[in-house]
Amino acid sequence: MWVTSSPATALTPTAVALGNFDGVHRGHQQVIQPILQTSKAIVRTSSIGDEQEPYDFSGANLTENFERKVSVGTGHTYATVATFNPHPREFFSGEKWKLLTPQAQKVQQLSLMGVEQLVLLPFDRELASLSPQEFVEKILVEQLGVTHVSVGQDFCFGHRRAGTSSDLKAIASSYGIQVTIVSLQTCQGERISSSKIRQSLQQGDILQANELLGRPYSLTGVVVKGQQLGRTIGFPTANLQLPPEKLLPRLGVYGVRVYGVSPASPTSSQVGVMNIGQRPTVNGTSLTVEVHLLDWSGDLYGQTLTVSLEQFLRPEQKFASLDDLKTQIQADCAAARAFLGTRD
Repeated sequence: MWVTSSPATALTPTAVALGNFDGVHRGHQQVIQPILQTSKAIVRTSSIGDEQEPYDFSGANLTENFERKVSVGTGHTYATVATFNPHPREFFSGEKWKLLTPQAQKVQQLSLMGVEQLVLLPFDRELASLSPQEFVEKILVEQLGVTHVSVGQDFCFGHRRAGTSSDLKAIASSYGIQVTIVSLQTCQGERISSSKIRQSLQQGDILQANELLGRPYSLTGVVVKGQQLGRTIGFPTANLQLPPEKLLPRLGVYGVRVYGVSPASPTSSQVGVMNIGQRPTVNGTSLTVEVHLLDWSGDLYGQTLTVSLEQFLRPEQKFASLDDLKTQIQADCAAARAFLGTRD
């Protein structure tokens, strides 16, 4: 996938899905589908097993991919997602906005769908001040060479969010641009939205969050050294260093599947128990994310793991002793084993 933060370097012409797409959830996927159908590309979709480093989108890889794409020649319409960086809420509030899918995870999810290009429109004062007409003319027409654009029914754009999806269709039609407006998607009577997923995660309702996402919510990070207290009670853990902008769910203990334990077999997973919290039993003062792998031992330092959250087991709590903590962790492991299934 070609990723660029400058519309001037985008591969054109494009069929564009336009929005924030934080989470790339089931509703977002429906908005993206029309541009995949419009694109004339023969897309090779990948899986987590195609590369040992599925989140690697270094400059060298992008340049190589860019040269390959350019060689396709004319007549090719690039299936493109155009989103905003930073998130508009972060720009207007001045506060860091936690993301369901930081950029690396968003790239991976879009790649799996067959998207060829991600354009990160720099959301600054200049972009925020564009009128709906100017946004279509300057961004979609002049910079992205759009032939088809797909948006959700509730999409708003332009200065003070003055433009609606219907306005976009009317303005774009004067430039010969086809506009697809995708109706709002629902699940069990509720609208699928990033806000609803955030709410579910913060409440510990991981099953609902996963249902709305269309896949398990996951955390990806590098294993770093911790205080190694888990070893002293027979439950060694891998401490994950996550992107600072990643949204964490409710503090507590989760049943999880862990990918990346064996670099030679990245599609295989290990069942585990993950704790997100401050470890009050041992007087912890900082937030940690640590996972204990069932039926596995070895050195994971420096490896990148992806942890899929499958079940919320319990809130974080302080125990009277390490023995009580050990007993509870054994119960947590048994619960994860029963829910996710693994050998005895």
